[in-house]
Amino acid sequence: MEPLALPFLKQEDPNSISTSAEQHCPSFQYILCAVTSPAVKQHEETLTYLNQGQSYEIRMLCNPKMGEFSEGRKLLKSVVRVVFHDRRLQYTEHQQLEGWRWNRPGDRILDIDIPMSVGILEPHIHPTLLNTVEFLWDPTKRTSVFVQVHCISTEFTLRKNGGEKGVPFRIQVDTFRSNEKDDYVEHLHSASCLIKVFKPKGADRKQKTDREKIEKQSLQEREKYQPSYESTMLTECAPWPETISNLHSPPTTPGLVSPHPFKWWRGLVFSPVWIVAGAHFTFVCCFQTLSPNASIMETQQWLHKNRFSNYCRVFTSYTGADLLKLSRTDLVQICGTADGIRLSNALKARCVRPRLTLYVSKELETSGNNGSPNPESAMYQELYLEELTATELTNKLAELLSFPVSQIHQVSRQGPTGIHILVSDQMVRNLPDESCFVAAAIKGK
Repeated sequence: MEPLALPFLKQEDPNSISTSAEQHCPSFQYILCAVTSPAVKQHEETLTYLNQGQSYEIRMLCNPKMGEFSEGRKLLKSVVRVVFHDRRLQYTEHQQLEGWRWNRPGDRILDIDIPMSVGILEPHIHPTLLNTVEFLWDPTKRTSVFVQVHCISTEFTLRKNGGEKGVPFRIQVDTFRSNEKDDYVEHLHSASCLIKVFKPKGADRKQKTDREKIEKQSLQEREKYQPSYESTMLTECAPWPETISNLHSPPTTPGLVSPHPFKWWRGLVFSPVWIVAGAHFTFVCCFQTLSPNASIMETQQWLHKNRFSNYCRVFTSYTGADLLKLSRTDLVQICGTADGIRLSNALKARCVRPRLTLYVSKELETSGNNGSPNPESAMYQELYLEELTATELTNKLAELLSFPVSQIHQVSRQGPTGIHILVSDQMVRNLPDESCFVAAAIKGK
């Protein structure tokens, strides 16, 4: 009878075991507390659906065995971004984000829900980098940052056919350590995950649809798909190419950031001469017609300001002359019938005359010693109204003055005796065409 062959254990060098474990154990882990989609095949990256504006927790975990954090340098800085996943959109990211800024004045792409967050210090929301937030945290303590994504995936698609057709984004976290000068420039770790953002409750509906779709398939087909996980693990990736110093650089696009410090405005006051109190504004000219001599950048700006932001990446290398050479048929084939005709009319300057035109100044000019406004010295900009409603006028003035509409409590017109009259739809309909006004913004208490 032959002896039974038994398995045996080979003793390993303890040093080699610990070294191997440290190599495979990541120093950091970031966990997004949101369910992954069940409609992702095996060996593919997980996909997570988020609701627009909803707060989601990102848990910041650090390996306690690192032992590299001295008492004086134990705080870390993490930068969270929402970026494009598709390479073609990455090439035109700046134009895409600027177009979103023009279409959603006063809004942000990414925000921190500070009351919900735990363990974060000095949260910083940069006014010009709408898709970026940053904060300090102690890796030895529990840390969770709650973030909100306010853009939806369909806002960057050529055809608005629903969330499932929208472009995917990435949430990326880059973590840095300070040097001897207390500058957080030493990169430690980066990780990201794939997401799609839907209108409120849209992510829940999409998750349910995916689950029902998989459940209807045969058992053999189901095995091709990953299970749905309760949380999303961010996977290690290359650091974001921009340096951390860029977060504190001055804005490169003039006129996009409101220069006033006020957070809340009680109202806007209108009179035959409108005065903006307590702030100074710089008048920025926009393209009315596209010049054949326009550069590529000027052509991109013209597309943004004339509400063709979705086609900026299509015409990313076009100068003004290139765009003007396209026929109406060419534009319809590229942009579709509705937008193609609209772009053709805009390029040929075939504009429909608005129902009401107002000329508005947003600068404070006075003459004499009595402080009365001087309309001749003010710089005016036209406002075109089609609906002739108080709401439309409020929206136009908010865009002109770079105020979020939500911060304008009411709009009034100053009468001949100095009284303030609340602007109504009837008042707007009876305004004389091509009237001149100066805007005055009154800060609320």
